[in-house]
Amino acid sequence: MNMRVSSRTIFETGLNQLTSLQSQLSRTQQQLATGRRVLTAADDPVASARALEVTQSKEMNDQFKINRQNARASMSHVDLALGSTGDLIKDIKTLIVNAGNSGQTQKDRDALVIELEGRFTDLLGQANTADGAGNFLFGGYRLNTQPFTQTPGGAMYNGDQGARDLQVASGRQLTISDSGASVFEGAITGNGSFQTGADPSNKTRNGSGIISPGSVIDPSQLTGHQYALTFSVTPATPGVPAQTSYMVMDTTTNTPVTPAPVPYKSGEAISFDGIQFDVKGEVADQDVFTVDPSKRQSLFTTVRDLITALKTAGDGPNARTDLTNKLSVANQNINNALDNVLSVRAKMGAGLKELDYLDDAGSDVDIQYQTTLSKLTEIDPIAVISMFTQQQMTLEAAQKSYKNISGLSLFNYI
Repeated sequence: MNMRVSSRTIFETGLNQLTSLQSQLSRTQQQLATGRRVLTAADDPVASARALEVTQSKEMNDQFKINRQNARASMSHVDLALGSTGDLIKDIKTLIVNAGNSGQTQKDRDALVIELEGRFTDLLGQANTADGAGNFLFGGYRLNTQPFTQTPGGAMYNGDQGARDLQVASGRQLTISDSGASVFEGAITGNGSFQTGADPSNKTRNGSGIISPGSVIDPSQLTGHQYALTFSVTPATPGVPAQTSYMVMDTTTNTPVTPAPVPYKSGEAISFDGIQFDVKGEVADQDVFTVDPSKRQSLFTTVRDLITALKTAGDGPNARTDLTNKLSVANQNINNALDNVLSVRAKMGAGLKELDYLDDAGSDVDIQYQTTLSKLTEIDPIAVISMFTQQQMTLEAAQKSYKNISGLSLFNYI
C-alpha cells in the first residue's frame, strides 16, 4: 500500500522540527549567558524548590551579618563609654586617698571638691552618651529619652530596665547594651552583705573611733537586720582606770544582741549574727556606730555623698575622725561601683569577641550555601558548551535539509 505525503505536511513537519531545535539552542544559549542550569521551576522542580530554601537561608545569613555589624558598632560605643567611666572612677579613688591625708586642710579639701564636681559632670556625660544615630546607650528601651538628669542628691534615672538584644545568628541573641540602672545604679554598698558607719553625732564628741568595713564569718547566721553599737565610758577614779564598754542593739527588732555590756578594746574583733568587724581608737561616751544591710546605690549618689562629706568636714581631730569614717565608706562604695562597671565592660568585651567567631562561622556557612546553590542551579560549562556546539550543528544540518526538501518539485524533472 502506497502512502502519499502532501507538500504541506512536509513543510509543517520540517518547520516544527526547526522550531524545536531553535528553541533548544536558545535555551542552551540562555544557560551559557546566565550560568544557570535551572532557568524556570519547570526545568527541575526538585532542584528549584531546594534552591529556593537554600536561597532563603542564605539571605537570612546575610541579614545576620548585617545585624552583627550593627551590634559591633553599638557595643563598641558602649565599651568606649564604660572605659571612660572606669577611668573617671579611678580618678575619684585617687582623690579619696588625697582627701584622707592628715595634712589636708579644709581649703585643700575645697580644691578637691572642685575636681570631684568636674568628675561628677563627666560621669553624667558618659551615662548620657548617644550612638552615631542619636540613640542613648544607657536608656534601656527608651532610646530617645535622656537616661539621667542631675538632682541635689545625685542623679535620677529616666530610662527603663530593658537590656537591648539583637539576633546575631540562628538561635543566638546578643545583649548589645545594658540599662543605665544596671551600669550606674547596680553597685552594692559595703562589703556586699552589710555596711558599717559612724553616727554623725559622734563628730560632736571627742572620740577618735574608726570602724572597719568588716566581713561575713558565718553566712548561715546573717539576719539582714540593722544594728547599733552604743559605747559607754566610765571615767577613771583614784586607783581605778576608765572603763569602756559597748552594747549591740538590733534596731530592726528593737532587741539587744548583747545581754550585758561588753568590754571594749581598740582593734579587737566584734562578732555577732555571723558578721565581724572592729573599732580602733579612743571612743567617747555615747558614741554610736551602725551596721546596715548592703543595698544597691547609684554611683552618682556615692560621689555626691563624698562631695558633701568633704565640703562639711571642717578642721580638728573630731572632724578628721568623722571624715575618715566617711571616706572609708566612700572608698568601699566607689570600689564596688568600679567593679560593677568593669563587670559590664567585660561582658561587652566577651560579646565583641563572640561576634568575631560568629562572623567566621557565618562566612563558612555562606560558602556552604553558595556551593549548594551552585550544584543545584549552575551549569557545567564544558558540558553545556559541548551541547551548544552539537545543537548548533544539528540546527544547521536541519536547515540545509529543509531547504533542499522544500525545493523539490516534479517540474524540476519535466
